[in-house]
Amino acid sequence: MYYSIDMNFFYSKDNLVAIQFKYDQARRRFVEWARNEIAVVPDFHQRFLFSDEAHFWFNGYVNKQNCRIWSEANPQVYVETLLHPEKLTVWCALWAGGIIGPYSFKSDEGHNVAVNGDRYRAMITNFFIPELNNHDVQELWFQQDDATCHIARATIDLLKDTLGDRLISRFGPVNWPPRSCDLTPLDYFLWGYVKSLVYADSPQTLDHLEDNIRRVIADRRPQMLEKVNENWTSRLDYIRASRGSPMPEIIFKM
Repeated sequence: MYYSIDMNFFYSKDNLVAIQFKYDQARRRFVEWARNEIAVVPDFHQRFLFSDEAHFWFNGYVNKQNCRIWSEANPQVYVETLLHPEKLTVWCALWAGGIIGPYSFKSDEGHNVAVNGDRYRAMITNFFIPELNNHDVQELWFQQDDATCHIARATIDLLKDTLGDRLISRFGPVNWPPRSCDLTPLDYFLWGYVKSLVYADSPQTLDHLEDNIRRVIADRRPQMLEKVNENWTSRLDYIRASRGSPMPEIIFKM
C-alpha cells in the first residue's frame, strides 16, 4: 500500500518508517547533546531562549470538521465564513528568566502581515537583538524551528553574527530536530495558555486582541516559567528513554 503525501510525491510505508526513524535519530542526538551540557553546567537548560510564532484569529480558531448541522430533512442551511479571516501573527522567545515579546508582524502602514524572510530578519534586527542586549548575551542560547523564514542563509548568518555558536537551528552550529513541538515550551505551553485567556472578553477589534495578548503574557506568574523549565528536562529524559520517539501525551503539571 502507498500513502499519498501530495500530488507529486508518493512514499511507501517502508519509506515513511525510514523517515520517522531519521527524525527520531535527530531527536536522540539533540537530547544527548543537551544532557551532556547539563551534566557539565547544571543550569545550562535555564539559558535556552525558545522562540516561535503563533496565529491569533480575530474570531477565534474553529475546526471546520467539527461544524455539523444534523436534521432528518435537508435543513437548507449554509454558513458563511471569510476566505481569509483576520489574524495576528505573534512572535515570542521564552526562557527561564522571562519572555521576550510579544512582537506582532505588521507592515510599515501598520497592517497585520504574514511572516517571510525579510520581515523575520527585520524583527531580529530591530526588536530581538535590542531586547537581547538587556540580558547577559554570553549566557543565552537561541532556538528556532525549521520554518523557511527562519533558516534562510541570510537569517542564519545574521543570527550567527549575534550569537556565535549559541544558535540551535537547522543549518546552525547545533541542529534543532524537526517535528519536535513536544520539546518547544511555546508549543506545548505558552500559546495554549495565552489562547485560553485572550478571547474571554470577546475582543471586538484586532487592537483589542493584541492588547489582550500583551496583557496575558505580561501577567504570567514567574513560577510558571520555573515549572516549564523543570518540565523541559523531564521531556529530555522521556525522549531519551523512548529512543527519540514523540511523546504520546502531555506531561505538564502547573
